[in-house]
Amino acid sequence: MLQVVLQVVSVLAVAGGLVYAALQFRGWRTAQYVANFTTLVEMQLQLRKMVVDDPTLATLGAGVLPGVVPDEIRGTFYNLMQVSLFEIAWFSHQHGQLPHDYFASWVASMAAVAQRPAFRTMWQRDGTKILHSGFRQYMNTLLEDASVSAPVQPSS
Repeated sequence: MLQVVLQVVSVLAVAGGLVYAALQFRGWRTAQYVANFTTLVEMQLQLRKMVVDDPTLATLGAGVLPGVVPDEIRGTFYNLMQVSLFEIAWFSHQHGQLPHDYFASWVASMAAVAQRPAFRTMWQRDGTKILHSGFRQYMNTLLEDASVSAPVQPSS
């Protein structure tokens, strides 16, 4: 009887170890997935920063027509940079790598940014955005909600 109990305990210990290893591997895989996504978006941020620093680069393939005012280009790409950072936060939150309370602070901040006319103008242009499709849907909802909750501006 003792031998059977010891065998059962041994089998359960091995099974538990395998389950634990599988869960650790899954967590590592998720973390690596988020890290790879973040790296791609960070590289995108660097390209956008180059355009903010030198707006003439915008006409080389970023979907911006020649003749656009440099300050408008800077503003558009600055807004795109904000979207990129928020996309990293959103993606990290989606994969359990960013706590809900911290993500909520990003949402509140982005909701305020989304009310700016320059941001909304940038959002309507698709030529300069490479976004996760789920994030694009999330942002569209956020923009709709921000429009509904935006205070009415008195007319002059």
